[in-house]
Amino acid sequence: MTAEIYILLVVVVAAALLFALTNGLHDASSIVATFIACGAASPGQAVVLAAVFGFSGAMLGGSSVANTFTNVVSVSMSNSLLTIILAAVLAAVAWNLITWYFGVPSSSTHALVGGIIGAVWASNGFHQVLWGWSQLFGETHELTGMMRIFAALLISPPLGFILAYLLQKLLSLALRNARNTVNRWLKGLQWVMAAVLAFSFGANDTQKIMGLITLALIASGNLQQQAVPLWVRLSGALVMFCGTVLGGWSIMRTLGERIFDIRPIHSLNSQVSSGAAILMATYLGAPVSTTHVMASSILGAGAGDEHRMVNWNIGKEMIVAWFVTIPSAALVAALIYYPVYWLAGKP
Repeated sequence: MTAEIYILLVVVVAAALLFALTNGLHDASSIVATFIACGAASPGQAVVLAAVFGFSGAMLGGSSVANTFTNVVSVSMSNSLLTIILAAVLAAVAWNLITWYFGVPSSSTHALVGGIIGAVWASNGFHQVLWGWSQLFGETHELTGMMRIFAALLISPPLGFILAYLLQKLLSLALRNARNTVNRWLKGLQWVMAAVLAFSFGANDTQKIMGLITLALIASGNLQQQAVPLWVRLSGALVMFCGTVLGGWSIMRTLGERIFDIRPIHSLNSQVSSGAAILMATYLGAPVSTTHVMASSILGAGAGDEHRMVNWNIGKEMIVAWFVTIPSAALVAALIYYPVYWLAGKP
């Protein structure tokens, strides 16, 4: 490996870890928003809990999501793939920082997917993206490539909404004659569920960047098989930990205060439903948007209680972000691919 390629690889890894940091800033804030809003924990307590268990999820969550991300392009495993990954990650970082600054609950996963599509499009054309159309509509009806990712991103928010709605109805019925002191127990249970939710976040979100770093290592000839090295897993977990500790307070306010007046029962139900949806997706190797699943679960809990009190504009903003993020990130990645390609010395 030449010195130029080595430097390019270092830059790719650094950019990927920067994305993990913005991912922690952006998405981790959503998993503690209701936890803080209902008074179950202080902001400091909630963020530390999320950081510790998110780190644990990243270390112990397996590699199924990472493997999904390494199988979405058919570009040859050569040095040119490094520029594609770099452009994709830089586009996702830019989108994360913009939406984090304005407190918009958009998806880091959507941004990364859009970045990959745009960078591959600019370098080799759309046909080099493994869309998975033929497998889905063929004899096997198998979800692979981008179709697998799109399906997970599309199904997980409604799943979170439905689960939270049903849980809210059931728990409200079960506790209809309970005294106000039950809130103390509901707040206590949230510490357990917040830990589970943070673990699921670390397990799913960190794997995406692990998969891209692994792909970069294979493309540069530094790795012979598709397996996430320990140092990649550890560095991704540590950077995500740091991003979580720094927190995304504007997004916390959006999810914790702007949707409706969240009480302990709403927070618990949203935590249970979103945690279940994300853990299921991680087990199936499907990358999902923590922010969108959590926001949908909050909306579901509110709808299950009193739908007229819910600020449905947040749901509309989320739907708009769903459709805008991927093409926007793709366009940004396509625009910055050529400068990256030239600066990298046309590898």
